[in-house]
Amino acid sequence: MNDPAGTIQRTVRIGGASGFWGDSMVGAPQLVRHGRIDYLVFDYLAETTMAILAAARARRPELGYATDFVDSAMKQVLPDVMRQGIKVIANAGGIHPHGCAAALEALAQRMGLQPRIAVVDGDDISARLGELRAAGTREMETGAPLPADVLSANAYLGALPIARALAAGADIVITGRAVDSAVTLGALMHAFGWAADDYDRLAAGSLAGHIIECGCQATGGLHTDWQRVPDWAHIGYPIVECTADGSFVLTKPPGTGGLIDRACVAEQLLYEIGDPSAYLLPDVTCDFRDVRIEPLDAERVRVSGAHGRAPTDTYKVSATRLDGYRCAGMVAIVGIDAAAKARRTGAAILERTRGLLAAAGLPDYRAAHLELFGAETLYGARARGSATREAMLRVVVDHPLKPALEIFAREIAPSGTSWSPGTTMPGGGRPAVSPLIEPFSFLLAKRGVPVHVTLGGERIAVEIPSAGGSADGLPPIEPPGWTDPPGTPLVEVPLVRLAWARSGDKGDIANIGLVARRAEWLPLLWDRVTPEVVRRWFAHLAHGPVERYHLPGIAGINFMLHGALAGGGPASPRFDPLGKGMAQILLDLPVAVPASLAIDAGCQSPSSITTRPAAT
Repeated sequence: MNDPAGTIQRTVRIGGASGFWGDSMVGAPQLVRHGRIDYLVFDYLAETTMAILAAARARRPELGYATDFVDSAMKQVLPDVMRQGIKVIANAGGIHPHGCAAALEALAQRMGLQPRIAVVDGDDISARLGELRAAGTREMETGAPLPADVLSANAYLGALPIARALAAGADIVITGRAVDSAVTLGALMHAFGWAADDYDRLAAGSLAGHIIECGCQATGGLHTDWQRVPDWAHIGYPIVECTADGSFVLTKPPGTGGLIDRACVAEQLLYEIGDPSAYLLPDVTCDFRDVRIEPLDAERVRVSGAHGRAPTDTYKVSATRLDGYRCAGMVAIVGIDAAAKARRTGAAILERTRGLLAAAGLPDYRAAHLELFGAETLYGARARGSATREAMLRVVVDHPLKPALEIFAREIAPSGTSWSPGTTMPGGGRPAVSPLIEPFSFLLAKRGVPVHVTLGGERIAVEIPSAGGSADGLPPIEPPGWTDPPGTPLVEVPLVRLAWARSGDKGDIANIGLVARRAEWLPLLWDRVTPEVVRRWFAHLAHGPVERYHLPGIAGINFMLHGALAGGGPASPRFDPLGKGMAQILLDLPVAVPASLAIDAGCQSPSSITTRPAAT
């Protein structure tokens, strides 16, 4: 990067105010009033959220965007944002970004303010669906053909149009479907003048965005060692202090709760990624294997070491379709043998309602799913909850016809007087029948997706390079081998004593990231926690192969469990459709370690150590 006049900013502070649609209303005011930030960014759009927005706009055409952005966040901070000169970037537009911009414009007028609001267009490719269907477009994981009844179809755009909007003078940039990290990378490309082929810096900026895209998950939220995280109620939202070389410092507003710690950042780095050598984004293919996380003081950690290369010449497109209807009923059972009574209750509800459907001339359910919560059913054969005296029963049914599920919804309540003692209805009232929105993803050539920015009535075309990089990962890096000391007794300790972990989802794939508590323990973890071990541990939930990747920079391992989420997202009927609890389940895995290491890991009580034969 050439800047002989020294006019480009040397440090940029970006605050991440939202990790999803529904995040706390405290994030934006906290960052604006106490964060000393230059940019305020919001991430609202999970694939599940796109399905919700598609359903909302089907009912009311003026909707289809994340209303919280206007009605809550900007309503609280817009005057302060304008006074301080903070730029705002949000993917709150969902499937109707111009509707979001219009609502924000109306709010600003009521406040007597005149922000320059830009809208990024081009992600909505629904007009091309007929052409794509005729061309034989297939779902990228399952190979299913593109269906006829698609509600929405949006390409994941990148950071270039955001940077272009800022360069044109926008105070606020609203996008539709953009990758989560693009709201941060776009700000950095504008602030530092990074070029579209400056791949190492683009990867570094994308990593900064990835770390803060889930809000407080970077500042102690969901941390394995949750007991160490102070003041949950006032947890600080993340701030990245970025420099022109791409490195950055993670911090939070002074005086807030939460925890700035290497382990928290490492967990978030691994969250919802696949092959860490090929994290595919529209602007760059990232290699995060050599990322280093260094504590600077109690409130700051430095992150560096991301590498990048040319992106692919395709966008990922997230489409949604209506796939019938779903209803989920909940019943709580209290008392002796609660789990057994709950299972019998669920079976009775299904038997009765199937009989009523048949009598009404309606077909059977397309799918029915019974699940207990409180009896550790997510742990499979290793569950300890068979004798539980409290259990929550969830019955989920899918059907192509809404009237069939209205019969089901009516017949949940009678279980409160008809069958098991100790039955209560915690939710109150009948469960709602909802459209079942199914996601459908495919790849689309960038050259066929025109992108532009609308600002002040002007339509600005944005040229998107088509670099044609490979989607393939780089050769894997194997950690050093592990050998148990000869003659040393082995003991079993739970994995949580050796590693931190976090899990998430990509469609029907669950990812579980592990970070060794000590770097020297990583070879042992690689030797003991193999893909085969993980596959057996989750055999009751995951039905596909398990992949494993090594990240030497953070002493980390990333597992990808295919076919693990019963379809994932809105398609999954499970209590945990996004795999949020899978890391916690894995942390119970017993791992054989030398006795001296077990003591170093804090396992000194007989109940946590089981002596095993000496190594040979």
